[in-house]
Amino acid sequence: MESLFTAEILIALATLTALELVLGIDNIIFISILAGRLPPEQRARARRLGIAGAAITRLGLLFAIVWITRLTYPVFEAFGQPFSWRDMILIGGGLFLIAKATLEIHHKVEGAGGDPSLKRAATSFAGVIAQIMVLDIVFSLDSIITAVGMVDERWVMVTAIVVSIAFMLAFAGPIGDFVERHPTVKVLALSFLIMIGLVLIADGFGMHIPKGYVYTAMAFSVFVEAINMWIRSREKKTAASAGEAGGG
Repeated sequence: MESLFTAEILIALATLTALELVLGIDNIIFISILAGRLPPEQRARARRLGIAGAAITRLGLLFAIVWITRLTYPVFEAFGQPFSWRDMILIGGGLFLIAKATLEIHHKVEGAGGDPSLKRAATSFAGVIAQIMVLDIVFSLDSIITAVGMVDERWVMVTAIVVSIAFMLAFAGPIGDFVERHPTVKVLALSFLIMIGLVLIADGFGMHIPKGYVYTAMAFSVFVEAINMWIRSREKKTAASAGEAGGG
């Protein structure tokens, strides 16, 4: 039992859990934005199913470690660059993420409009869940490969994944509601997804971009938006106070 809780393993568990939590934020943003296209009474269910799908996918991939490691073997070469199944999945997922985020921004800025049949397809419950599951695979693959490269003990990986899933279940609702209430935050979140898509594509082409740079840029953007929201809130309070004073 003592060998299970050495200082090295505990540090690895803490590090991997933190990493899984950070990677889980990407999933929460995507799930929240897609669920926001559904009627209010279906959003919580879609979020729960999406997160449950992420849990099943991650744990399933974790217990198929041998298959996962084979995905990193080159299967063909183009222009002197070897490509593995992992690379192709990341490139495809990144392209899907960029396309989806771009369409969501267009929908947000230009309005629903267009062909009513397309609108129904975009907001169908099954369609939303299918899109969530596709990205769950991409995010889970990246997450599990990172975990396998960091630790050897499978129980450490399982614990980190379970903690991250619990975090997603706890905060997906509040984050989703917050994003829906603030249009500028939603556009910012969609911009994050485009950036994450670019990172996935770059990784698929063998150009690794340190995640620290990406999340630092995201954190700075959130800080700037928080200041803007605070300024707008103060302006509304000032306007309301002036209105009450004028009415009195």
